[in-house]
Amino acid sequence: MSMHVETKYLEDTKVTFTVAAEAKELAEIKEVVLKQLAKSAGAIPGFRKGKAPLTVVEKHLDPALLQSEFLQTAVNELFIRSVEKESVRTVSRPEVEIKKFVSYDTLEFTATVEVVGKITLPDYKNIKATKQKVSVTEKEVDEVIENLRSRAAERKEVSRAAKDGDEVVIDFSGVDAKTKKAIPGADGKEYPLGIGSNTFIPGFEPELIGLKAGDEKTFDVVFPKDYGEKSLQNKKVTFTVKVHKVQELKLPEKDDAFAATVGPFKTLSELKEDIKKQLLADKERNAEQAYENELVQKIAEKTKVAVPKVLVDEQILRMEQEERQNLMYRGLTWKEHLDAEGLTEEEHREKNRDQAALRVKAGLALSEIAEAEKLQVTPDELEVQIQLLKNQYQSDQRMQEELDKPENRRDIAGRILTQKTVERLKELNSSKK
Repeated sequence: MSMHVETKYLEDTKVTFTVAAEAKELAEIKEVVLKQLAKSAGAIPGFRKGKAPLTVVEKHLDPALLQSEFLQTAVNELFIRSVEKESVRTVSRPEVEIKKFVSYDTLEFTATVEVVGKITLPDYKNIKATKQKVSVTEKEVDEVIENLRSRAAERKEVSRAAKDGDEVVIDFSGVDAKTKKAIPGADGKEYPLGIGSNTFIPGFEPELIGLKAGDEKTFDVVFPKDYGEKSLQNKKVTFTVKVHKVQELKLPEKDDAFAATVGPFKTLSELKEDIKKQLLADKERNAEQAYENELVQKIAEKTKVAVPKVLVDEQILRMEQEERQNLMYRGLTWKEHLDAEGLTEEEHREKNRDQAALRVKAGLALSEIAEAEKLQVTPDELEVQIQLLKNQYQSDQRMQEELDKPENRRDIAGRILTQKTVERLKELNSSKK
């Protein structure tokens, strides 16, 4: 007979296992523990190292050490067997309480652990998403050409007032129009800005027309409603600008000779065609990503599962780390970001809770779909991906070693399986059209 397990759900995501082990199982576990301890035990008189019978080894061990190692090994092993027997997914370390232990013959304990609730998938084979068709206009190609011409332009400092097409070198700073508090990241020193380039906040560049070197100007600009930083969307900001110099730009002619300076192009038409291909490839990638995200999100929204709080909390922290990284690239601190949003750190995390829960649901749903579709990652697929990654970090020995760690190999395998599952969903979606 095997161990006896009773399962009691305290909540949808918390379960207690009550485990009672058989004497035979405990004897097998004790033998394993004794073999492990024998390796580190000192020499036993009359026997070569590692050759003493286990009964003799036991007599030479500290009883407290043996009991401690036995209980730890037994509880771990029996807990794992209980989880497999009951087919649950644990997401935390168990809280263990020994109820009964009699000289390696009887062991009863309880283990309380957080688990993923029952997952009920929607009819994912019939959930639809639409990939947006993309195209590139002549205007978009021309904008890239003009940007390239601007970079290659000859710059001549002038004493006149700035006009459309000039480049001005400015200091600028922005404050909230209502509170007059400084806006994090809305400032710069000796920043070169092309008037008419449309690379700055809409409405900012026209305000510089008519200014000369040494001039200062204060004006208001309303940030777009779809601005990347949410805290600045639709916000009115008061900017103060000081002009250091005005530069007249002499743009190169838009001809074949200019194209040849940009790259291996013989004609302007070849350059335009290359730009069009690159813009189209970028749009295709973005459209494909948006399509995959929409498909997975629709499935996640319709998936029913009790999500453990610990998983959501972990996802919130991952989202926060991504956000901190992006802020660092933009030269902003975490405190500046929180101040701009008017939130405490805890409020900011709670604001992300719903989105984090949806991400967790998406991951669980994809895992369940992979199982339903019998998708797996073969050892060869994993090795190929790891080798590709190693090739990217040939000069980084530390990264090479990281890629060989079991936990990182599991993470890479998980990513491969996720992508395989998404590809399968796209196949199903396409076949229904």
